[in-house]
Order: sequence, then C-alpha cells, then structure tokens
Amino acid sequence: MKRLRRSMLFLPGNNPGMLQNGGIFAADSVILDLEDAVAPQEKDAARFLVAEALRSIDYGNSEKVVRINPLETFAERDIAVIAPSRPDVILIPKVQCSKDIEEISKMVSRYELLPGSIRLIALLETPQGIAQAHNIAGTGKRLSALALGAEDYTASLGATRSRYGEEIFFARMMVINAAAAASIQSIDTPFTDVDDIDGLQQDTVLAKKLGFKGKLVINPRQIDVIHEVFNPSNGEISWAVRVLEAIRQAEAEGSGVASLQGKMIDAPIVSRAEQIVHLARRLGLLKEGF
Repeated sequence: MKRLRRSMLFLPGNNPGMLQNGGIFAADSVILDLEDAVAPQEKDAARFLVAEALRSIDYGNSEKVVRINPLETFAERDIAVIAPSRPDVILIPKVQCSKDIEEISKMVSRYELLPGSIRLIALLETPQGIAQAHNIAGTGKRLSALALGAEDYTASLGATRSRYGEEIFFARMMVINAAAAASIQSIDTPFTDVDDIDGLQQDTVLAKKLGFKGKLVINPRQIDVIHEVFNPSNGEISWAVRVLEAIRQAEAEGSGVASLQGKMIDAPIVSRAEQIVHLARRLGLLKEGF
C-alpha cells in the first residue's frame, strides 16, 4: 500500500521548537530539513539535532522524512548521521540523473541499521532533472516518489514565478508522467505565498486535476486546505460508489456491459472509482461495504 502523502511539511532542522512540535500539525509527512533551511555554519549541529529528533520525538502518524544536502556537497555526512536514527524517507534535493539516486542508495545501504528500510524521494529542481525525469523515476526499489521544486527550476530558466503557475506546466507534467510510468507517486511544488489562501486552494485543485498525489508544504496553516482538496469530495465518493454498484449489478445479471446514467462504464472509469473508494476508506470517509 502506498503511503498517503497529501501534505509534506518542511521543518527547519536547526529549529528545536519546530522539530519538537512537528507532530501536532497532522501533516501526512514531516520533512526535517538539513538543506535550504540551515546555514552552512550550522549544518553539523543540525545533523545531530535532527538525528536526536528522529530517535526521541513522537511524530504520531506523520511519516518522518529528512531532506539531506545535495550529492556534491554534504550528502554522505548527512546520511552517516541520519540513517542510523531510522528515518522513513530521505528526500534528495537537486537530483540531476539516475546515477544520483544510485549513489545515494549505496550510501544509505552503508549506514542504515535495517537493510532496505529507508525509502527515497527525488526532488527535481533543475532543467536537467526535469529532462531526465523518466530515467530517474525508474531507478531502483527504494525510490517511492518524485517531487517538483519549482523555485530553483524557474530561476534556472530565467522565468518569473506566477500565482497560476503557467511557467511550470511542462515541468509538472514531466514529473507526473514519469512517476505514473514508474508506478510511484508525484508530489507538487510548494505554494510559497503563505498569506494567499485562495491562491493555495486554486493551485492545489490544479495539482490534483493534473494527477499529483500530494504537495510540499512550507507553513502549517496550509495543511488543512491541501487535505480538503486532496480528500475525495462527497460528490466524488457518491459517483464512485454508484459506478461500482452498477458493475456489481451488471455482473449479477450476467451482462458484459454496465452503464451509469446512460454512459458506458469502461475499465478506466472502474479503476478511477476504485481508487476513490479506496482512499475514502483509508481516510474514514466511507465504511467497508459502502
């Protein structure tokens, strides 16, 4: 069963208060950040602070993720300290190619206590990384998701970030398609204006429509909005239940064709309905047996 990752909340790895309180926000994942949130002179201290947080703080049902530094900088130092503290996932920034994933995976194997226990998520933030998305997505069993980092990506392009994200449509679709082709998850870029709740809601609706399974989050106030969008709506659940009931009825009657409101129900519609019902059950929005 794939992990639920509607929201993945960044917590600065050098901020004891944020690390201590990370579990109260009810994000699906908490990302203890050793990269952008931590100044170079604080990275050594942050590694040990994050390692201690992993060992001693109860994050409830939140998945424990650590964003390390890029491969060419402090990645192995980070992994040597972090991996023995058993994070669920390591988030790799600025992934450029499949070889980056292979190198990080070897490092994790050297330092983790339980072989194969730590998963990886690749953060694609550069034109090269986006161009290589399909090759990256197929790299090894540890990789469980691709995530998009639009701020660095658009800076590399010389593009201007906008409220509606026209400038990242290509990158979004590359990440979504590559992840789907490899049967792993796709996670959307953060919405960086924490005061624009309407903009966040619209951006998240678009991300869901395009096929993303969740979103990176930079402020706890964004979590409820993101969950509300990614949760199946009452209308979606009702539609899915009616689709599956129509299929059952057709099978009971020995008919090879099922329809709902005059429209034939084919395999892609059934698959979509099954996904909605499955998610609704996981979230407690629908009881077993409908």
